[in-house]
Amino acid sequence: MGLPFRSLTMLVLLIWFLRWPIIEAQTPARSLDAILQDYAYRAFVRPRTGIPYDGFPPSNLSGIQISAIRLRSGSLYTRGVESYKEFTIPIGVISQPYVERLVFVYQNLGNWSTIYYPLPGYIYLSPILGLLAYDASNLSAKNLPELAIHASEEPISINFPQPKPVPNGSIAECVHFDLNGNINFTNLVSRTICETFEQGHFSIVVKSSIAPSPAPAPPPPPPLNKKKKMNKMEKAADSGEALQMTVVGNTKAPAATTTRTQPTLETEYVPCLGKSDDSIHGKFCEPLLKK
Repeated sequence: MGLPFRSLTMLVLLIWFLRWPIIEAQTPARSLDAILQDYAYRAFVRPRTGIPYDGFPPSNLSGIQISAIRLRSGSLYTRGVESYKEFTIPIGVISQPYVERLVFVYQNLGNWSTIYYPLPGYIYLSPILGLLAYDASNLSAKNLPELAIHASEEPISINFPQPKPVPNGSIAECVHFDLNGNINFTNLVSRTICETFEQGHFSIVVKSSIAPSPAPAPPPPPPLNKKKKMNKMEKAADSGEALQMTVVGNTKAPAATTTRTQPTLETEYVPCLGKSDDSIHGKFCEPLLKK
């Protein structure tokens, strides 16, 4: 008894550890899907097959719209769903694994679109719309894995109501976020319609036209005569000649000395104080030292 029990315990632990990285790697968007599946199923009070029921997300996710519709797999394949919110589901849609009944959960993420599905370099023209399939055998179940659905004949159509206008010079595209985290871009069928063969999340986007800011231009070089003057003053400073500083605007700069030495006369000529005729004729005596 001890050995089989120990082997079973080890097997359970091995399965748990193998699942651990998957649990840790769950993205916020996938966590949101699990929450919205739970709250959408709560709308099934007295459910009738083929009738959509609008649910209410938790208060901290106000602005998101959810709905759920229960269908028979056989009826889905042979009849499709003519209109389920913005989705038209054609005949020929199959699920894997096969279940007798399934539930389509509808999501409109509204202003939460860019939070859970950021797309750098693109601008959303419409909110993210989601369509996910789950097993309907237990309408009280939580954290259900999605079923893999595939449109085998005609694609599923998504008609986005009143998308934002396309900016001039831009081209609108359909974007599809699948459940594996892949992002796929396709052309629109018309101005408001995208198509898909699988479930997931969808929107209309355009590439962002915002260009990066140009680098600031380098300052212009100083004028040639000013550059020569600066070189001359730098050489004078290197040779040890003291330079005075002067203020130019808000900047101090070296300046050459401009003081000029005043001449001093050591001798002066004065008129003679001798004969009157000498002074009359403008004659001068010998120079005298000026005291």
